[in-house]
Amino acid sequence: MRIGVLGAVELWGPDGSPVALGGSRPRALLAALALSVGRAVPFEQLVDAVYGEEPPGNAQHALQSQVSRLRALLPAGSLARHPMGYVLTLDPDEIDAHRFERLAVSGRELLALGDHANARKALTEALDLWRGPAPTVRLGDLRLSALEDRIETDLALGRPDIAGLRQLSQEHPYRERLRGQLMRALAADGRPGEALASFDDARRTLADEFGADPSAELSDAHLAVLRGANPARPVPAQLTSFVGRDNEIRQVTSLLDRSRLVTIIGPGGAGKTRLAIESVRRLGEVCFVELAELGDSAQVPQAVIGALGLRDAGLFSGGESPDPVARLVSGLTDRRILVVLDNCEHVVDGAARLARRLLAACPGLRILATSREALGLTGESLCPLPPLATPDTIRLFEERAHAVRPGYRLDAGTVGRICAAVDGLPLGIELAAARLRSFELDEVEARLRQLSHGDRTAEPRPRRCGPWWPGAGTLAGSRRTTVVERTMAKRLAVFAGGARLSAVEEVCGLPADVLAGLVDKSLVEVNAGRYRMLETVRAFCVDQLGDEQEQARRSHAAYFLRLAEEAEPRLRTRDQLAWLATLTAEHANLMAALRWAVGADREIALRLAANTAWYLYLRGLRSEGLPLVVELITLLDKEVPKGLVEEYALCAISAGLHLDHVTEVMRDLGHTLRFPYLVMLWAAIGTAEVITMEMFGDDPWSHAFVETAEGLRTLYFGELVASRAAFEQALASFREVGDRWGIANTLDQLAGIAALEGDPVASLALTDEALQVIGELGDVEDAAELQCRRADNLLRIGEVATARAIYDRVAELGTPQALAAAHRGLGEIARLAGDLDTARALYGRGLSEYEPGPIIAAEIRARILCGLGAIATADGDAERAREHYEQARDEALTRLNLPIAAFAEQGLSGGDLTWEQALHRLRERFVSLW
Repeated sequence: MRIGVLGAVELWGPDGSPVALGGSRPRALLAALALSVGRAVPFEQLVDAVYGEEPPGNAQHALQSQVSRLRALLPAGSLARHPMGYVLTLDPDEIDAHRFERLAVSGRELLALGDHANARKALTEALDLWRGPAPTVRLGDLRLSALEDRIETDLALGRPDIAGLRQLSQEHPYRERLRGQLMRALAADGRPGEALASFDDARRTLADEFGADPSAELSDAHLAVLRGANPARPVPAQLTSFVGRDNEIRQVTSLLDRSRLVTIIGPGGAGKTRLAIESVRRLGEVCFVELAELGDSAQVPQAVIGALGLRDAGLFSGGESPDPVARLVSGLTDRRILVVLDNCEHVVDGAARLARRLLAACPGLRILATSREALGLTGESLCPLPPLATPDTIRLFEERAHAVRPGYRLDAGTVGRICAAVDGLPLGIELAAARLRSFELDEVEARLRQLSHGDRTAEPRPRRCGPWWPGAGTLAGSRRTTVVERTMAKRLAVFAGGARLSAVEEVCGLPADVLAGLVDKSLVEVNAGRYRMLETVRAFCVDQLGDEQEQARRSHAAYFLRLAEEAEPRLRTRDQLAWLATLTAEHANLMAALRWAVGADREIALRLAANTAWYLYLRGLRSEGLPLVVELITLLDKEVPKGLVEEYALCAISAGLHLDHVTEVMRDLGHTLRFPYLVMLWAAIGTAEVITMEMFGDDPWSHAFVETAEGLRTLYFGELVASRAAFEQALASFREVGDRWGIANTLDQLAGIAALEGDPVASLALTDEALQVIGELGDVEDAAELQCRRADNLLRIGEVATARAIYDRVAELGTPQALAAAHRGLGEIARLAGDLDTARALYGRGLSEYEPGPIIAAEIRARILCGLGAIATADGDAERAREHYEQARDEALTRLNLPIAAFAEQGLSGGDLTWEQALHRLRERFVSLW
């Protein structure tokens, strides 16, 4: 017999059929008893439950009548009299409310253990018991908690219901956990702007209703969105079971507990990568870095930056690209994370240098490396990986064989000999088992015997792959692999990171059905429309290209140059996000093509570097291609290929080489700019006086860019009315073309003008809109800088606690410019509170973190110096105050930035001048000289 109280009160018999209970009173009595099953319920409580506020005259007698009728419906002896009242003695699991609680607790425990699939199963079973409103407030709260737990499992499993989450958040606006989960779901769905907007809505709701700040949990979710706009690359999911290696997993786990650098070493195919994945799957924050496709050791830092989701600098920044290792140090200094460096052997020197630098500077960092040789660092713990034990090799072969050929009868002796022939190495076993799709078991054994024992009639063993790799033998000499398939495989090896079908057909010059044959033979894998070789197969095929290598590389570079040239102008249109996604998917191919072209065809290299420049800028990856650009311009020297003046200028400015020559060749350009953002880079080198309006086209983006330049010119001269008009027109133009970079940039400038005019509320609204737009580009650095300016406005309107929380969160992100801005803001809070020692220390920290570069960074430094001047004034040290204010003013004037210089001039006047008066004085003294 079952009782339901989660909704309408119901009673079901042993056969599952409903039992008629009658009216509302017997249902109320049953619910009260069932909710306290196994415990006596006092008479008074039952009377209240059954009759409410108007009980009958003889309430106990009336209750006895209701009990008698109910007892007749229940199993004999299950409803008994008690000195205090009545007690229902049934198995609690027969009552849906108790079963719900048990399953909800079980689901939460499984969630805590990281068993998300079984946790979701238990929680879903619990929530499915509900048929209506909650009978008690406590159960209603438990139901919401179980819903939140199930949402947590959905987030972990990568399938959150965003629409459902949004609805729940609207129904329960004060449930901060729900708000945080919605933010995480939106960010995971590629909508960080909406996630940040959701946090702002939650923050306003809490402030308006309760005068409270967001909880630590919600603030952490906000930080996770900021940090996760470019999320760290997780451990890759695996499609097959993991066989054996229990001892090795325990060993790796134990070593990671004791050592900050652990290296799994072993021969190719031993399963180092898979062991690393299985060992760290349930650890905390883990970032997986694949190094197999890198060309040289110098690329290791940038590969780690990409895997961590870090960017070079914000979109509002200019100047030189930062040192990638310094960028990593700043991004990891205060972060507890495990980084997996996979396949280090061919870049072992670079991996070792980077590991030494990061481990020394980042105390919360641990590194797990996989390599065929040790990194050779002090403190490194090694985990040598032996071949699989014989029973595990046979079990692995059988599992993989039955996956490709279900029901196939395997001879244990033959399987054992095959596993021995490939030295018990897991990759060799898996590839050998996969051959059963095309061969019989004895044929697989025979082919391996030929490869292992040097049959004079067999093809030569591939140089990079030992006898454990059946794929090499299959490709090189199999009658089942045609000549055209082998040709396709060799040409396919020029792709880095896989490719779409159209690219494969064009570059390889062969039809799709040939590629399908390689897929059938397990030499190529396909995932989400992209075709990719196993790295061991690709290594062999690269060796086999021979005389075809030059043509294959040229065809590959030509294809991706056309893609880059098609995409480049569309990055300044409403289709910006779609084209960014396209180029991001082909990033490895674009860089591989550029790397080849620098050494083989400088004109292709110049065109490719120029046409990927804005993409790398928007994605925050400028430093990745910079070494190649420097090499290219060094090779070209001052030789400008015909018709490629702009391309040369873009690359030379990026490389910081031959800048005088750039000015010379640009004076005689004679046509409208094809790369209009070249002006932004050009202005940074100080030769912008040769820029003419004839260089810009009639398209809306160019008009918007010119209007932005006018806005900046008038802003730095302190002409706020004219500057606002220019930026508003630029904003309208950028909205017309749909360029998020331009929209966010102009919104930020308008917010700055509003702040200068003393309207922090208007400035705050503009900054919030800029944050939402910038989130669409996944720009965590600019989001951090905008958050600091948001906090500045909150501080001006008296929301000190919220401003402090924002500065603290931004400081945790670790980007150099954001660090300086955050510590300046925290110093300002301390100074205004009268804690001058703390303020001085925070300002000093901000100065040490400041990196010379863009105008925004220079403003941060000048504002810190003004803060130090104010502290010196408060200390009565007029001389030190004057030094700080003069330094701030002079540095701002060097940048032609009158508004910031006016703050310093105001300080020098001892407060006698208003900001507007100080600005007027500076304009009279300096603008005529400019």
